[in-house]
Amino acid sequence: MIKIAVCDDEKNVRAYVSSLVKKQNAACEITEYASVDEYLAGNREHDIIFLDIEMSSSPSGNGGTDKNGMWLAKEIRSRDKGKQPVIIFVTGYEEYVYDAFDVDALQYLIKPINTQKFAEVFDRAVKKVSAEQEQQKKTLLIMPGDTKKAVAWNDIYYLESRNHKVVLYTKEGELEYYARLEDLETELQGQFYRIHRGYLVNLSYVDEYDKTEVRMANGDKLLLSRRKYNDFVKAYLRFMR
Repeated sequence: MIKIAVCDDEKNVRAYVSSLVKKQNAACEITEYASVDEYLAGNREHDIIFLDIEMSSSPSGNGGTDKNGMWLAKEIRSRDKGKQPVIIFVTGYEEYVYDAFDVDALQYLIKPINTQKFAEVFDRAVKKVSAEQEQQKKTLLIMPGDTKKAVAWNDIYYLESRNHKVVLYTKEGELEYYARLEDLETELQGQFYRIHRGYLVNLSYVDEYDKTEVRMANGDKLLLSRRKYNDFVKAYLRFMR
C-alpha cells in the first residue's frame, strides 16, 4: 500500500489529483491536505507527496507567505534522511522549476495537469518508492558477543575499523564486533562507500563533503582520503540519482 498526500489549498484541484491517482494501477491510500499547517498537524509519513508550491500556510488562507509549499518541501527534506517521500510539485507557474531542484523533487507538473504526463510521472514515482522499500529490507547480520543481531542498512550511519574490530555507528548507538572492513565493503556495496581505510559510510547519510572531509547526518566529521575523493563523488552522485 503506497501512502500518498495531496496538498493543495484548492478543493477542486485536490479532488482532481486524487481522481488521477485512483485511475493508476496501484494500491494507494490517499490523504488530502488544504494547508501547510494541516499537513504538519497530521504528523504522518507518506511515500509520495503531490505538493502545490503556492499552497497557503493555514486553512483560512491568511497565513502569510512565509510558509508555502516550497517551505514545506524544505522542512520535509530537513528531516531524517532515512525515510524521505517522493515530492512531485503541482503548480500554475513555470518560474519555480529551478527551485524544485533544491529539494530533490522528482517532477514538476504544470496546471492544468496533462493526464498522460501525470501517468508517466506517477509510474516513475511508484518505481522509485518500490526500489527504496526493497532497499529498506536489507540487513547486516553481526555478532556482538555471543548473540547474533540483524541491523538494517538504513539504520547505520557509518562503520569504522578499530583494533581488529568494526564499530557500527547506528541510530540506536554504537555496536562493536570482530570483522574486517574489507569484507563489509563488498557486502554493503552500492549504498556504502569506503572513503578512507578506516571508514565505510552510508551514502544515504552524507550531509556535506569537501576534498578532505565528509560530514555525516549524525554530525560526525570523517577523514576523506585524497586518492578516494574523485571516485567517492562519482559514487555519491550515482547513488543519489
